[in-house]
Amino acid sequence: MVEAALRLATTLVPWPVLLETHYIMLRDEGQAEADRCLALLKQLAVTIPWGMDEATMLTAARIKAQHRVSLADALIAAFAVRAGAVLVHKDPEFESLAGLLALQPLPYKREAGR
Repeated sequence: MVEAALRLATTLVPWPVLLETHYIMLRDEGQAEADRCLALLKQLAVTIPWGMDEATMLTAARIKAQHRVSLADALIAAFAVRAGAVLVHKDPEFESLAGLLALQPLPYKREAGR
């Protein structure tokens, strides 16, 4: 499912997704791997909204104020809400947004020892 979505220009990958991906790769794998991953993501056929209009910012603010999600997740959800998109994720934090937008959860990571 994810691989197919990443081949479509209609798939949105907003800048906060790239930010989170880059900082996690930077922390876990180092600068070279983080930069390589970002370069690969930017080569995909997906649409990457690099900016944010006022309506998206206000939507993110409402989501952050009304739900227990991180700022980055509120921004990502706001892009999905404004686009009428399905938010594909593997972050249980997004489940608090059920009913606000369409969610497609992927299998969650198992915690160590489980």
